[in-house]
Amino acid sequence: MLAGNDTDYSSSSPVLDYLRELHTKYKPLDDGRVATYIPELAKADPDWFGICLATTSGAVYEIGDSRQSFTIQSISKPFVYGLALEDNGRLPVLQKVGVEPTGDAFNSISLDPGTGRPRNPMINAGAIASAGLIAGKTSKTKLRRLLETFGAYAGRELALDETVYQSENQTGHRNRAIGHMLRNFDVLDGDPTPVVELYFQQCSVAVTCRDLGIMAATLANRGTNPMTGKQAIRGEYVESVLSVMGSCGMYDYAGEWIYNVGMPAKSGVAGGVLAVLPGQLGIGVFSPRLDPHGNSVRGIRVCEDLARHLDLHVFNRPNAAGSVIRVHFTAADMNSSRVRTPEESRALHHFGSSIRVYQLQGDLAFATTEALVRHVMQDLPEITYLLLDLKRVLTLNESACRLLCQLLRKLANSTKSLVFAHTQHLPVMRRYMKVKLEDRFTELYRVFEDHDPALEWCENALLAATLPAGAIEKTIPASDYELFDRLTEDELSVLLPLLKRRSYQRSELIVNAGDEARELFFIARGHVSVTVTLVSGATKRLAAFSAGMAFGEMAIIDRAPRSANIVADTDVESDIMDLEQFDKLGMSHPSIKIKLLENLNLGLCRKLRKVNRDISVFD
Repeated sequence: MLAGNDTDYSSSSPVLDYLRELHTKYKPLDDGRVATYIPELAKADPDWFGICLATTSGAVYEIGDSRQSFTIQSISKPFVYGLALEDNGRLPVLQKVGVEPTGDAFNSISLDPGTGRPRNPMINAGAIASAGLIAGKTSKTKLRRLLETFGAYAGRELALDETVYQSENQTGHRNRAIGHMLRNFDVLDGDPTPVVELYFQQCSVAVTCRDLGIMAATLANRGTNPMTGKQAIRGEYVESVLSVMGSCGMYDYAGEWIYNVGMPAKSGVAGGVLAVLPGQLGIGVFSPRLDPHGNSVRGIRVCEDLARHLDLHVFNRPNAAGSVIRVHFTAADMNSSRVRTPEESRALHHFGSSIRVYQLQGDLAFATTEALVRHVMQDLPEITYLLLDLKRVLTLNESACRLLCQLLRKLANSTKSLVFAHTQHLPVMRRYMKVKLEDRFTELYRVFEDHDPALEWCENALLAATLPAGAIEKTIPASDYELFDRLTEDELSVLLPLLKRRSYQRSELIVNAGDEARELFFIARGHVSVTVTLVSGATKRLAAFSAGMAFGEMAIIDRAPRSANIVADTDVESDIMDLEQFDKLGMSHPSIKIKLLENLNLGLCRKLRKVNRDISVFD
């Protein structure tokens, strides 16, 4: 559970941050009036205001008065209707209660003129008829079953608010009249009084805004509570419940609601609103001020913003992926293709877990991005650099952009960095970030065309922060080249005169693929990259080398033409050994040549082990 009553906003989820924004935005709204036709409801504080969003994966975000108790009222109707369907099956229920919207108010007496059947189960007449279909030998048994069902949806035991029940019982004359009229048409069997009293009781069950959010998420999760794993209603009947909620749940506001918000929903005169996005999430809002339709004013506005900003309209659904996170790892598990010095490798092994990499896949919508953001927020204390690789993301909508932008800001405010890779095919994200980040766009929105340089950027930033100043960019004396390890001073005195210093400018081509191999290169200062050209024409980096390392060494072994391009990433100073002179060492100083070959083999072994580790990360 991710509550919103904390004061440390830096570590809260961007989803919770957004709910907090909505709460702050609509808290001053004082339109509407508290319901008074039931005396106990008139005692509600009009300033109560809570929001809860619960996902089908079990996350709960809540803000404001989300734990304030109030009575469920008409929000009980879809849950009782679902219980009636389970007890009787669809056909017997349809014979007693229709499913056609009326466009009338919640307490309208809307019956089929031929059969007397209520038009739908969301108006009071249909809800009373649904209550009459609940199985049980006694009224007490029916109430117990009803409370158990509500509790299964909410994930906790719920109880009757006796005071509100008595208030409804004393003032519910219109509903009693509806009960007798239903008895007249044989929609109810026997005395209607116990059924009407059960209806009063179902409306008087005490809930919280958090309960509504979880109950909605249970419907979104095909009847299984995502918090407890318990089934509240058989999945086969969820579609029927959501259908009548979509067409009739908001009474004479139902048409505008489904047009503007686009989620099956139900409201109650105590100020609750419940909305369901099937397969993804549930929403609960509580605020007692009602509009002329009997719906919570703040609740309507919050749901409209949620639907618009998070793209939740049920008729505008993106494809859903099973999991948007394809694989995730740290820089302690896998590094970029830049070959590091022993000192740098030790630093990355020790501190690399603060670099987190997520490779994403599928479609980024609100639900999938929320799961990603929640995963990141759980790891946030250990994260300094976050890399999101979007290469395998198929689509991305504005709600995903919103969450990613909020995550970017949150990390930046905590002196952490978020970088992106492979966003070229998702231009909507760049446009969104540019608008929302404004003058901080260039500073904060770091994008790389490929995963590897993005990871290298994170590594370099980490190494710059952990190694002594100048340790990365320093010039290496020839005696410190890795390939010269374990050579004595006498042996170095033989070898070093064979080297010739050569300089290269940034972006200069040092080695061209296909050229004859004639030289071995040692980097004294700067960085180089090994690249190949793909069939598509794109350039792919295979490896990168820093000062102290050698390249072109494969020619020592097989003398084959160069298989890749070598490009200077920076201005480069390099010492070069002619391969003919290397061959002569075997005649004049065989021990030196043997040590060089041993060091070369050790370097190849390290590279092979790195490849093995990288492969294991993706297994």
